[in-house]
Amino acid sequence: MEENLKQQHSATVKIALFGPESTGKTTLSKQLADYFDTVWAPEFAREYLEKKLNTTAQTCSPEDLLPIAIGQVRQENEALLTANKYLFCDTCLLVTKVFSEINYNFCDPILDKAARKHKYDLFFLTDVDVPWENDGLRDQPDNREAHFTIFKESLLQNNKPFVVLSGNAETRFEQAKKIIVELDKAKEMGFSSHDFVQIYERGISLETINSHLNVFRLGISKAVLVRPATKNDGIIKLSSEYEFQQFSDYFDQRKQSLSMTKFVPASGAASRMFKFLNEFLNEFDFENETINAYINRKNATGLTVFLAGMEKFPFFASIDKKLRELYFDFDKWESDKKNYYFIKLLLEPEHFNFSNKPKGILPFHKYASHVATPIEEHLNEAVYYANSNGVSNIHFTISGIHQSHFEKIIDKVKKKIEKSSKVAINIKFSIQNPATDTIAVDFENNPFRNDSGKLVFRPAGHGALIDNLNRLDADVIFIKNIDNVIQNHIEKITLYKKALGGILIELQDKIFQILNQIENESIQQEDIEAIISFIKTKLSITIIEDFQKYTLENKINYIKDILNRPIRVCGMVKNEGEAGGGPFWIRDSKGVISLQIIETSQIDLQNLSQKRILESATHFNPVDLVCGIKDFKGNKFNLNEFVDHETGFIVEKNKNGRDLKAYELPGLWNGAMARWITLFVEVPIATFNPVKTVNDLLKQAHQPH
Repeated sequence: MEENLKQQHSATVKIALFGPESTGKTTLSKQLADYFDTVWAPEFAREYLEKKLNTTAQTCSPEDLLPIAIGQVRQENEALLTANKYLFCDTCLLVTKVFSEINYNFCDPILDKAARKHKYDLFFLTDVDVPWENDGLRDQPDNREAHFTIFKESLLQNNKPFVVLSGNAETRFEQAKKIIVELDKAKEMGFSSHDFVQIYERGISLETINSHLNVFRLGISKAVLVRPATKNDGIIKLSSEYEFQQFSDYFDQRKQSLSMTKFVPASGAASRMFKFLNEFLNEFDFENETINAYINRKNATGLTVFLAGMEKFPFFASIDKKLRELYFDFDKWESDKKNYYFIKLLLEPEHFNFSNKPKGILPFHKYASHVATPIEEHLNEAVYYANSNGVSNIHFTISGIHQSHFEKIIDKVKKKIEKSSKVAINIKFSIQNPATDTIAVDFENNPFRNDSGKLVFRPAGHGALIDNLNRLDADVIFIKNIDNVIQNHIEKITLYKKALGGILIELQDKIFQILNQIENESIQQEDIEAIISFIKTKLSITIIEDFQKYTLENKINYIKDILNRPIRVCGMVKNEGEAGGGPFWIRDSKGVISLQIIETSQIDLQNLSQKRILESATHFNPVDLVCGIKDFKGNKFNLNEFVDHETGFIVEKNKNGRDLKAYELPGLWNGAMARWITLFVEVPIATFNPVKTVNDLLKQAHQPH
């Protein structure tokens, strides 16, 4: 019996149509076989049951299922003999198995074993979103959704590679054709059917996967620094506070006619913030050493600072209270035990779990009446500068699993801030698109797989947020990281933010004036010199050497190309030794010199001249940007067109004790904005107050005054 249920081995690509009755399997099988110039294996059960009905007037019974299964396998094996690369199977034994379980609460063990064993390159699971049609044999018009779920669970339980097809017949046909072509490409690249489904479900194209694999194989060229951007050589330094005030006032004059949004990247977890405390919990020998001995053994200066300032942290009271609730004899403990358990409660998943939460929801600032999170502080800031016509729009990029936490905090503080500021606050969220994730590889540059054999994809860093930014619709967008907030002195921060906005608007006015002249064909030869002078001196853009040899038409086209771009005005602070990126003049692969924000990891530190340029940098990037993402006609730019895809980062990571390499896309304010018009403006260091480690919360900017 089992011999009659064996599939014939073949190199033919076999696609099984799978799903409840009356979901278009037969129609689609015929369409696909015709399109790919091959054959299809019809449903044997229909032929068998029609014959039984006509001869005995009886319908299907459990005893019919094994003969049906044998007939189905025979038809499939025979069809393989004439198949042209593909075979489309109208049904399969797994359908018969599910049918038996639904109707009889039982499946013959021989059929069950064969159904599980049979292999197909891909299953198309046909949805029940098409009308049920009575053909004389079908008898299950009800419970279609429940039956669909049972069919889907069968595929999942038996680890079968499948894609769901929904929509009308034409939509399914078009979708199926594309999927089959992509499946072929995936197999040519060495991926399995399960790999293909995993890639397909993430929405990542195979071309993208291939380009990322090539990045690992070929590597990423380091940035070529020409010189650091400095005051009056790439960095604008306003002469006085009065100039900042003038630009701030200009911003206020113009803002009512402009739409504004504050964009806050906020999806990152706080794991790095508590890294040294996690190391302490993992490595401290509680039974056999003192904390002071650990500090000396590990040179753990960060822990010394943490313990010395512990009572000043905004979360101290909450954790201290919890400790006293859990341990009645807490006051009798020695200081080492108290400190150890304080850190345990702070980080343990079953208690406060701070290192696994996003920074945005952590307590940052202690006020007389309450403790504030970065979310609240960003709302406080936004109503001061990112508002127009009494409305402030804020957009947080978050991890989907944490949205409820953000919403809970916002619900608690939003009305209070709106009431005190008389500004309505609109808040929106977006998550980093899984389609921007990048494939991980091992150290041989082969796709990395987890312990279950699945491909590993990783979030592609903040550069992937260009996709989120691209979906916004605003005239002016302020960008600021979630952890760069300040306690008190918002008015002073506001002055510099609005000043950057004023500089952006004034700059746009001049650029749009030139572009409108080009649009109206009113640019003359005598206008070119002044325009080029503006581009070189005000925008710090290098003009191509052969420009003067161009015809007037080509000169105008060149000017339009370099001016019709998104614009960013970036605040820069004096370098005080912070780790991270900074402003530099760089030369790209085509020899073009431009202003860019470059991270240390992008620089070849083995090259002494490059290292010297880095060391001579005078300014640091605090991620304080004001952006214009619309053109002179008011249309949004497609920001993906202005990314330098030759930049990016290859980083080494570890997953469950195994080393891997990951590719991070060009950073949001690095390569993702490389083709933007860029201005750097020096702002006071007081505007930069990031919380990179928990000890930063002890700095004056984060403490009550």
